[in-house]
Amino acid sequence: WAGKLTPEEYVAEVVSGRLKDSALTAHVKAGYEVRRVMFELFADRSSMDHSTFLEKTNSDYDAAKRKLAAPPLKRTARRARVCAVQYQMRSIDSWEALERNVEFFVNAADTYHSHFLLFPELFTMQLLSSLRDVDTHEDYRGAIDRIADMTERYIEMFSKFAREWGLYIVGGSHPVKREGKIYNVAHLFSPTGKVYTQDKLHITPSERSDFGISPGEGLKIFDTPHGRIAILVCYDLEFPELGRALALAGVEAIFCPFSTDERKAYNRIRYSAHARAVENYVYVALAGNVGNLPHRSYLLNYGQAAIITPSDFGFAPNGIAAEADPNVETVVIGDLDYEALNVSRETGSVLPLRDRRIDMYELKMRKPIEIVRVD
Repeated sequence: WAGKLTPEEYVAEVVSGRLKDSALTAHVKAGYEVRRVMFELFADRSSMDHSTFLEKTNSDYDAAKRKLAAPPLKRTARRARVCAVQYQMRSIDSWEALERNVEFFVNAADTYHSHFLLFPELFTMQLLSSLRDVDTHEDYRGAIDRIADMTERYIEMFSKFAREWGLYIVGGSHPVKREGKIYNVAHLFSPTGKVYTQDKLHITPSERSDFGISPGEGLKIFDTPHGRIAILVCYDLEFPELGRALALAGVEAIFCPFSTDERKAYNRIRYSAHARAVENYVYVALAGNVGNLPHRSYLLNYGQAAIITPSDFGFAPNGIAAEADPNVETVVIGDLDYEALNVSRETGSVLPLRDRRIDMYELKMRKPIEIVRVD
């Protein structure tokens, strides 16, 4: 083009499609836009020291969400926004109805620029109301077996929503068949389409007798771009050893999907959440089911979603970042300020992690905690 077109004119001709350039044409077709032609950015005889500055917009970029997670560099801070679902159990007639309900909450989480979305434990048991060929009033084992048969659709649904909306979704928990046994398994779905799991480790008497659920093995930590988190499913939160082991391994937030039938059962989870937050200086997010199902195996539900904090300066006086009104269908949304957490762990009024009497006692995991890098 030397002597016929200026560099700017040549680039304009390529962008318009009237000329083809082996490099620039490919970039234009891929969606890059030309911002300007630059001279002597670097030496290149073939282009007479000219170069083209290209830019492509990231369609997945959410400016508001980014600001929440990483404020300007003048201020050292890390934050993540959590949306915890208070899910209404009601009769439905199909899988598609469940998927519509889930999409509503995914939409709500995205509307409020959340990074994490947390669903309750075993909320997919709502599908019991759509089964016509199983007597779910009597055959509890057959009922949960049928729900477990839907695991593939469950994973497909949440993977799709996580990818499309750019969310990290804890899809509550769901019964999963493995080697002839049923496990209560929490699933974490990432925007890249990856799926990670955490088994429920402690099984309640009713889960064992009614549904034949087996306890899982092994504790995991999920190292995400928005904090190092762990998932303790309902009853697991009531065992302080797990929370302490996770905190010592660097966990900043514990996500707890739960399902409780009445207020006393809920209070066990709620008080345990406050205890774990105080003992270990971690955040605890709770998401539970509410409402009723006309099936004896999942008749009543009581819940109140909440985000619990340590009890010290830098946090709310009552140790509650956010909580929903109990027993209505809604969400609770709150921010996890990891810098406040780090400061409190170093300079708090009390230092429970540092002041442990390891000369008198110790906590030892027989099976090491697995640390999982989440994309």
